Amino acid sequence: MMKVKAIAVMALLSLGVAGNAVADGAALFTAKACMSCHGADGKSPIMPMYPKVTGQSSDYTYNQMMDIKSGARANGQSMAMKGIMAGVSEADARAIADWLATQ
Repeated sequence: MMKVKAIAVMALLSLGVAGNAVADGAALFTAKACMSCHGADGKSPIMPMYPKVTGQSSDYTYNQMMDIKSGARANGQSMAMKGIMAGVSEADARAIADWLATQ
């Protein structure tokens, strides 16, 4: 019985951590100026050539950001994004991608 309670408590704690990561992603999306081009909701870009970044899988979005940061992706508007991504850590990118996936 104690083991079941411990598992339940750990599950609830992990949900709280995940919830905080999503909230942090929303704050980071604003703090890292992502909303300046992609819109406050991530689906209202200021120019038609900028992508809507919501609704993709978290891994896809994260991988795109990391490819832009590393230079592996250098097409389209990625050169403009490379400067932005220089100030985004891997952990921040993961939190942003997780949040965007929930929108």
